[in-house]
Amino acid sequence: MRIASFETMAVRIPREPGPAAPREEADYVTLRLRTDDGIEGIAYAGFASTLVTKALKEMVDALAAETVGADPHAVEAIGKNLARKAGGGSPAGLVTRAISAIDVALWDIRGKALGMPVWKLLGAASGSVPTYASGFLWRHYDLEALAATAADLVGQGFRAMKFRMGAEASAQAELARLRTMREAVGDGVDLMVDINQGWDVNRAITVGRGMAEYDLFWLEDPVHFQDYAGLARIADALDTPIAAGEYHYGVEPFRHMLEARSIDIVMVDLLRVGGITQWMKAAHMAEAYNLPVVTHLAPEILGHALAAAPNGLYVEHMPWAFALFEEVPQLDPATGRLVMPDEPGLGLRFDEARISASAL
Repeated sequence: MRIASFETMAVRIPREPGPAAPREEADYVTLRLRTDDGIEGIAYAGFASTLVTKALKEMVDALAAETVGADPHAVEAIGKNLARKAGGGSPAGLVTRAISAIDVALWDIRGKALGMPVWKLLGAASGSVPTYASGFLWRHYDLEALAATAADLVGQGFRAMKFRMGAEASAQAELARLRTMREAVGDGVDLMVDINQGWDVNRAITVGRGMAEYDLFWLEDPVHFQDYAGLARIADALDTPIAAGEYHYGVEPFRHMLEARSIDIVMVDLLRVGGITQWMKAAHMAEAYNLPVVTHLAPEILGHALAAAPNGLYVEHMPWAFALFEEVPQLDPATGRLVMPDEPGLGLRFDEARISASAL
């Protein structure tokens, strides 16, 4: 079996109804890798600025062309070859995003060829994974909107959720948001807070100490993602676990974070790390440090990976790319878990009508 051809398309789709996300639309580059025996693996590149969509498509096209004739089972060799041909050195930017999409499509092909879902191919015993609601609770929400949305998410079956802080003028106003959320969901729901690098070290420690009484599950990206020493200071000062890692490209930065003891929970992004193959490497690196790993974006894909990670903690239920597909993994309201498909490969099919109508 060999890769025979590929097809890409740049599309622009809505994220989700209502004033939920900072941007109401997002661009993606869809990828189809086809083998000489008729198997098609699908994936996408995205979660980048719309200004670089054209360049991202060109990068995916250029690197996908280099896979033609290769054995799709040789995932490691293909990834290494693409990184070398794209310039080598430290992985970053569009190169890694393109390689990630190709890697995901290769895993889809492998699963289909072997008749196994990717989660089972990776070694998991079950495709059911813990998940938390994300992408619903934003900084521009007032306290009333926060409380109403949080209660609605609990009603849908979520037993954990993340919201954003970091935009208030005072520590008291920041803590009022957390207090509102805790009162809205009760004590049985895990709450996570994402600062998106919006604070300095002192602010993070000051507000973070006030968060302790509300049983916060984690505090995410309180300061710049490359401030390893600052993150370590915060982690030492607070009882609340510090989560970070989504902004890093490749696996190498995770070694530096882990060696510096900068974080308590390792968050790994699919497209920045280099696809499923590299995501699993980062997860196992975290395992060696006795730390849990969580996903960032792309739950329809990363649910497979987290299911196979012995230290897997939570999948981020971020539905931004769901509109690309006919069906996506569903939340089991009885358990609060995301149920991955049993179909071979990723268990995903592009929504052909929507993609065609959304082409750029």
